[in-house]
Amino acid sequence: MTPTALTVAGSDPSGGAGVQADLKTFSALGTYGTAVLTALTAQSTRGVTGVHPVPAPFVTEQLHTLLDDVAVHATKLGMLGSADVVRAVAAVLAERRPGPVVCDPVMVATSGHRLIDDDAVAAVRTELLPVADLITPNVPEAAALLDAAPAADVAALHEQARALLALGPRAVLLKGGHLGGPESVDVLATASGTTESRRPRVDTTATHGTGCTLSSALAALAARAGGTPDWAALVEPARDYLQRALAAGAALGIGSGSGPVHHFAGIWPA
Repeated sequence: MTPTALTVAGSDPSGGAGVQADLKTFSALGTYGTAVLTALTAQSTRGVTGVHPVPAPFVTEQLHTLLDDVAVHATKLGMLGSADVVRAVAAVLAERRPGPVVCDPVMVATSGHRLIDDDAVAAVRTELLPVADLITPNVPEAAALLDAAPAADVAALHEQARALLALGPRAVLLKGGHLGGPESVDVLATASGTTESRRPRVDTTATHGTGCTLSSALAALAARAGGTPDWAALVEPARDYLQRALAAGAALGIGSGSGPVHHFAGIWPA
């Protein structure tokens, strides 16, 4: 059966983040992509100017209609927007379990625009994390979920990754890109402990959609692997894919702000 992944996220008209980035990533990694929209955004490489949420009952209808027909082998969650949508998605996941669930708790766009309110953050914390197989927060998102100060060093990443694991997900990949320095350090926490994944930092302004791309890469690889994911084995190839996409992004020359990564680096040239 063809490996199939589902993204449940918002739309980005500029194509660098959200559902558009997820579908590109699924395709680049040899996975058939399906999508359920949670919000429309007015967005470019320069920022977000507006968000138009999809009503929660229609998000549920999209999910039920799709899952009644298509076998989904892994699911990626991105921007859900409102507490009602978070609860609706969590309810469907608890009922249907469309493969391992990778949750990227999108709260703030790369441009700094806040994408969900406090009630939605609380719903993610209490209802969504317990049904997630892997969550992939960045430093500010982890701080929001823990109601704590942002991690300031790698040691704090380990501490906060363990604290997030205690909230219910089966694994946590806490992304340390916001820490700066010559390396980008991510920390994976599972029941077996914590490990670090390191890559040289790519000097580029083409960073739009990095979080979406990494989480959807993990979902695509999980769909291809089948069974219960070994996240430690999937993090490295997912980060390798993102590293190539980051390194090639600037050559695309898309937009006048933070441009997108190149999701098809190595497949077609910029």
